[in-house]
Formats: sequence, C-alpha cells, structure tokens
Amino acid sequence: MNSSRIVNPKDIKTLIKRERVFAAIYEQYGAPPDWSREPGFISLSKIILEQQVSLASANAHFQKLNAYLEVFSPVNILKLTDEEMRNCQISRQKAKYLRALSVAITEGHIDLAQLHILSEPEIRSRLISIKGIGHWTTDIYLMFCMQAKDIFPIGDIAVVNTIKELSIVKTTDEILALAEQWKPFRSLSTYFLWHHYLKKRNRHVGY
Repeated sequence: MNSSRIVNPKDIKTLIKRERVFAAIYEQYGAPPDWSREPGFISLSKIILEQQVSLASANAHFQKLNAYLEVFSPVNILKLTDEEMRNCQISRQKAKYLRALSVAITEGHIDLAQLHILSEPEIRSRLISIKGIGHWTTDIYLMFCMQAKDIFPIGDIAVVNTIKELSIVKTTDEILALAEQWKPFRSLSTYFLWHHYLKKRNRHVGY
C-alpha cells in the first residue's frame, strides 16, 4: 500500500488543474481535511457503527460503548451480553457485526496490523470475508486507515448525491464512468465531494 497521504499539495494541484469540478470546490472551500484514522480494531469498529447512520449518532454510540469497556478490544467485546450492547445503544445487527470482527481477530482469521503488507485486492478480500463488512466499510477503511489513493465508494450516499448535484450524470453507470476519469486520484476526489457536501450543509465531522 502507498504510505503517502491522500490529501497532499502535489496531488491536489494535479487534480484541480485537471478537473474543473474540483477546482471550483477548492476555490470555494479550500482543500478537504485529512480524515485519516489509525488503522486497527477501534477504527474499523467505528466505521461499522457508521454504516447507514449519521456520523454524530455513530460517534455517540461508540463513546458510550467505549466508556463501558475497560479497554476497547475484541476480547472485551465478546464478553458483552446482548443486554449490555443494547444499553450502550448498539443495535442487534451492529452487535453481530462487532462480534464477527472480534471473532475473526481472536481466532486469527485476520490480522489488521499486517494488512499494510498486502495488496489492495487482498485487503478487500480479507475484510469482506467478515460478516457485516461490505464494500462501503472496506472502501472507508482503505481510504481513512490505509491511505489507498484510488478508491471510489459508490455505496456512499453523500458522494453520489453530491455528484448528481454538481454534474449532469444521474445513473450508477454514469457516475462510475465519470469517476473513472478521476483515476488515479479517486480517493482525493471523494474527499473533495465530502468536503463540498459538509461545507454546503454547515456540518462538521467529529470522531
């Protein structure tokens, strides 16, 4: 995996020179934030909790669960009862997913600390093999935690809606075709789209 950051001046300069839509976002709002996170169990658990809910809600649920646990670890997650999970505002489905990830780690099916030595397709295959981790969760982990530079999360509603807002494309195939033009900077392009989405709505990300 590439160790350089997704958000860096050289790539930003190249992208905004090449793509008018990102030049316009840059002119209006500046460069997107660096949304990088530390790779590992905690970050992947947070991303699972962020599935299909607002970042604010997911963060509140994580904070409650984290405060309840002495240490946020796979072993301690597996000790929790269904009632304890519910008391921490973790839905039954999300509890299943956190447990599936915890089992995969404790039983040695995946080593998150060693993912960096694998190729992107290998990382994707390992993560998606775990119940509750699909393409969106994998895309976000690859971008935020692994700094993969050419990811386009077609399953992200904010990204799709922003593309529809800023361009004439509407269908999934048209969106994917448009994103192909942004290679090899699709992750940075996605960051710009999120940046526009959040700034326009005066929202802030905190996690």
